[in-house]
Amino acid sequence: MDELDTAILAELQRDGRQTNRELAERLGIAPSTCLERVRSLRSREVIEGFHAEVNLAAIGRPVQALINVRLHPKIREAVEGFRDHVAALPETLAIFVVSGGDDFIIQVAVRDTGHLRDFVLDHVSRHRNIADVRTSLVYDHIRKTSVEVLPPERPSPPRTRRR
Repeated sequence: MDELDTAILAELQRDGRQTNRELAERLGIAPSTCLERVRSLRSREVIEGFHAEVNLAAIGRPVQALINVRLHPKIREAVEGFRDHVAALPETLAIFVVSGGDDFIIQVAVRDTGHLRDFVLDHVSRHRNIADVRTSLVYDHIRKTSVEVLPPERPSPPRTRRR
């Protein structure tokens, strides 16, 4: 990742629908160079795809919640089975497999609190490996739409020994 790759990423995150010619013009490079760089970023899987951002309220799913889940037993089959089960549900937006007291945090978007209750009771709590479920309503969801590339980590200076 050099400065040009970083600039391409920033610009595509700002507007992923712009043409290659527009992108090249904004960056002050030749369209052929720009196309080659974007293809390289895609082939290296730095860019995984281009997506439309959906307004959840506009599609009838204005209520978001985070569902914390603890499984028992904590074995690979239980974790993978539950993860795959929840991933297949249309209400699920994101699944985080985490360490600490919980095993999962599931982000969902539903029509209303009744739909949330039914989702938790019918699809989460009923799963055979559930030990505990806690649900939190999301009041505000602020999501960054771009990710900045961090500069390379500088090596730490050698430590001097004290005598």
